[in-house]
Amino acid sequence: MPAPAPDIVPGNCYKFTVRSAEEAVTLIREKLGPLARVLSVRSVEAPGMLKFLRAPRLEVVAQIGMPLPTSAPMTLEEISADPAEPVAANPAPRSRPLPTPASLTDLLRRSGLTESTLNRLQAGPNWRELNRLPLHRALAETSRLLREQAETRTTRPLLSRAAFLGAPGVGRTTALCKWLSVEVFRRARLGHVVTVEFDRPNPTGPLPVFSEALGVPLAHFPCETKPAVPGGFVYFDLPGLSPRRPADNAPIANWLDREGITERILVLNAAYDRASLRDGYAAGRDLGATHLVFTHLDEVPQWGKLWDYLFDEELEPLFLSTGPSLTGDCEEDVSGALTRRTLPES
Repeated sequence: MPAPAPDIVPGNCYKFTVRSAEEAVTLIREKLGPLARVLSVRSVEAPGMLKFLRAPRLEVVAQIGMPLPTSAPMTLEEISADPAEPVAANPAPRSRPLPTPASLTDLLRRSGLTESTLNRLQAGPNWRELNRLPLHRALAETSRLLREQAETRTTRPLLSRAAFLGAPGVGRTTALCKWLSVEVFRRARLGHVVTVEFDRPNPTGPLPVFSEALGVPLAHFPCETKPAVPGGFVYFDLPGLSPRRPADNAPIANWLDREGITERILVLNAAYDRASLRDGYAAGRDLGATHLVFTHLDEVPQWGKLWDYLFDEELEPLFLSTGPSLTGDCEEDVSGALTRRTLPES
């Protein structure tokens, strides 16, 4: 018979080991009630080789009601993140002082938000009000605020003639295949794909076989670059751009301008470090990018760094690639997905 759950006593402290801030907020509400507050949060890596296979978890210490004096004993109780396991009590007292309460800013940093995003929030008119709320409510309000700021741009019409741009290795052609499957299966649109080469080869990867399976014609430039059917699409698979040598991208820019292709989709590998992401983003902006795709999200434990790119009103987020499948693992609600993976909405 499983051990009964311990009594929840005001002043006691409880420790949670969870996968995300959202999960911590949910457990605190369910187990400790609305009077609980977070005292500390720290990231905990898996032991041994598991740290390379499993994302870090968060260790959260929360307290019920008003805090006890720092000299009073503190009872810690382990509460499992798996609701199928019983709550096990550990009544051994501790005489060390209580941890310093975690602030909203501390928890946002641990959720992966960059200093740029934090500065944006702190400059807002309601930042002081957010800090006066209980932490779980402040996190939920911050989530809504971030999503509102990321969705202020005017939504563009359906793509018609769009080129996929990105450095070698970012998954540009795979992203094109995913988007073709969205167009064909979800929207029942017709169109064709054009591959382009300049002074360097452009490997097509799975594109020829995948296009044939979808019934989407694949042509090599020079060929027709206008939609062949009313309301149809044409997508262009271009050679990889150079993030650090803008002059090398001149042939791509000249070709796009000459063919009158104004819809330009920048593909970035979200698993890259922040400096590489910024270089790729700058190169895409120089080429007149209008839309944005992030790939390899299945390899990224914290998505918070991507919020920075959602605030640029000139680039519309198109989708997130969350896995290797060519016909799935495609998240079109970009700001909603980032909200779910970084902070709770309610």
